[in-house]
Amino acid sequence: MLSAATLQYGEALTPALLGVDALYRAEEDNGDDAGLVVLNMSATHRPEVYASYATAEARFADLERAAEDLPEADRQLYYGQVCRSTLAFMRWRAGKLAFTEQVSQFLHVLAAPASDHELDGLRGEMRTLLTHMGYSGDLATQCSAWEERNRVRPEEVPAVLAELLDEAWERTVERMELPAPKSDGMQVKTVSGVPFNARCDYLHRQVELNIDPILTRPALKHLAVHECYPGHYVQFKLRETWYQEGSAAADGLLSVVNTASSSTFEGIADNGLYLLDWIESDDDRVSALMTRYRSGIGTGAAWRLHAEGWSPERVTDWLHGQSLVGGEGWVHNRMRFIAAPQRSALIWSYWWGEASVTPVWRALAPPQRPAFLRFLYGRMHSPQSVALFA
Repeated sequence: MLSAATLQYGEALTPALLGVDALYRAEEDNGDDAGLVVLNMSATHRPEVYASYATAEARFADLERAAEDLPEADRQLYYGQVCRSTLAFMRWRAGKLAFTEQVSQFLHVLAAPASDHELDGLRGEMRTLLTHMGYSGDLATQCSAWEERNRVRPEEVPAVLAELLDEAWERTVERMELPAPKSDGMQVKTVSGVPFNARCDYLHRQVELNIDPILTRPALKHLAVHECYPGHYVQFKLRETWYQEGSAAADGLLSVVNTASSSTFEGIADNGLYLLDWIESDDDRVSALMTRYRSGIGTGAAWRLHAEGWSPERVTDWLHGQSLVGGEGWVHNRMRFIAAPQRSALIWSYWWGEASVTPVWRALAPPQRPAFLRFLYGRMHSPQSVALFA
């Protein structure tokens, strides 16, 4: 359980974050319709009114100091990082933060792309597994054949995903308390021409799925757990419910991008297949490796575009040469994602998310896992604060 002091701190932090979001949204032509706070589940918290970013910076400097007095070590760490993320975001809006500093100071992760050594290791694992499965040729040829064998045609996607969502729900409620009937769950909406693979629209209970990339059944399985159960839908549902019960802090009612919680937000979702014990086949294992690999090359593309100054055309060609699966649709939506200045650093959250959450999960004995799930879902986290569970 969180202390009274920490719950009170959350009540102060929430309107402060909403106030910075209001300043950001009030900027002319910032090119960002989603804002800094992309989801607000609160009906009662109102934004603090700031005359300028300078006023907001003074407020967050005070909040950073106040976080040092919280009784829980993980809350001291996390809330201090949130304040520093927000201060960095405001410096960025003033034009005083380079791209590499955006990555490190927004997300509190290493400002470097996934290394060639790490990517080569993932390619090697995929090649070994695909060869064992009977696929021949070089890795690109193997991946192409694997993708075609597992491909789900666009017109079949809604039915296949609905079936996978049904099983994901059942597996989730077997392993953790989910305070909602199944009728509260997510419906599938296919979309096209968007800069994302899939998105959880929690308030409308829709998972928006981009059908431009080539999709496979194992990839849809990953998206079912990532966007819905036990991923983003469950994260939002538990935050909302536990706040109403008085056991979770108010800042959990907000989904904030470019902040300390961004990586673990994605990492909790990417841990879903392990939590549900739902990696059942070599096809699932190939897909899990591919998901990790594509997170890595996403950082490589963003780094080349924003840190090294490559042209978009050159980065697109590089990403085509690295992608292995997904086709033109996947490359196009990744390029649109990383090209947006307000989202370009956020691509690192996918690379660091699973690496922050899954190793902790795997290291725990089964009797420890229920307490970890409460810790993981009941508090907002950074990669560093998750590690403090031990």
